Amino acid sequence: MKEKKKKIIWQQWVSMVFFLLVGGLCGILMIRYIEPMMEGKSSNAVFLFFAVAIIELYAAIFLQIIIHEAGHLVFGLLSGYQYSSFRVGSLMWMKVDGKIKLKKFSMAGTGGQCLMVPPEMVEGKVPFVLYNLGGSIMNMAVSTLFMVLSFVCGENFFSMFCIIFAVIGYAFALMNGIPMRMGTVDNDGYNALSLGKKESALRSFWVQMKANDLMTRGVSLKNMPEEWFYLPADDELNNSMTAVMAVFYCNRLMDEHRFEEAYATMERLLNMETAIVGIHSGLLRCDCVYCELIGENRPEQREKFLDKQQKKLMKAMKTYPSVIRTEYAYALLGEKDKEKAEKILENFEKCAKTYPYASDIASERSFIEKAGKVAAEKEEEVNEKTL
Repeated sequence: MKEKKKKIIWQQWVSMVFFLLVGGLCGILMIRYIEPMMEGKSSNAVFLFFAVAIIELYAAIFLQIIIHEAGHLVFGLLSGYQYSSFRVGSLMWMKVDGKIKLKKFSMAGTGGQCLMVPPEMVEGKVPFVLYNLGGSIMNMAVSTLFMVLSFVCGENFFSMFCIIFAVIGYAFALMNGIPMRMGTVDNDGYNALSLGKKESALRSFWVQMKANDLMTRGVSLKNMPEEWFYLPADDELNNSMTAVMAVFYCNRLMDEHRFEEAYATMERLLNMETAIVGIHSGLLRCDCVYCELIGENRPEQREKFLDKQQKKLMKAMKTYPSVIRTEYAYALLGEKDKEKAEKILENFEKCAKTYPYASDIASERSFIEKAGKVAAEKEEEVNEKTL
């Protein structure tokens, strides 16, 4: 496989510069409010003022994340969707058997996520605009309210919080609403734009949401309707939503233990120019490394999937079951370090206790068992040769 040249996506630079400017603006606003209150105060009081300002900044960010996801929830419900899960940071409230249960789950590049069950498609259509843009709409609306409050409450800590809260909210609304690819994931605006371009993209979106609903109920990919999974034509892979179906197709092959077929398909996809988002591309690379380890186990083949960017993503997703499983297989079959593999296995069991999708854990356990079986067979072969 030829190494792809790393591309610097201009949207990532735009978002970075934008948030730096927002941070600078918040800093200026904090100084503007604190400076008049500093007159005649001791150095301890000044330190306390700045500490309060920093706390208000972080509180504003945290609350705006909640408001953003609440926007997806509210507008999703208005569009006929049903509640599935609501995540802030790594805390996830998921509906299981009619009850809301707290789980732990995190995804690189996201501060939160609200997943819902879509209504049935009617003539190939399903409402998607309000659900996808609901977060930005809610950020904008609430921020406008707090901007007004900042002007009527005088110059005090509450007023400072209101204007910082509003600035952060407007930033969230713009950076999630204006279509952009944000590195490992696409933002809401980009998703909405992709869904509006092709009917196949809308179908893909619907399948993803329905599959997530079944996963919350313990159904594995291999036991879901077969017609949901297909490999899109090459000319359809330039749409990020349609490209997800290629990822799902590979995931199902893995779940069915069709490792050789999965490896060939994933390697081909990774060699192509597609709209597969960074996080999915990284997880496909994890699966390629695993397939190579349990297969021919060629060092040069497995290492080319583990470049600097991939290692960085795996570190950011160190609690993700498929990442842990790949690290386990690498320790066992690549490094031949049983002690290290056992420690990684302990970490897997720890994560499995709070991971939201039981079907994923069951699949990953089967992959771990497969790696252990291959390691035992290799060891037996070595022992027979030494006799």
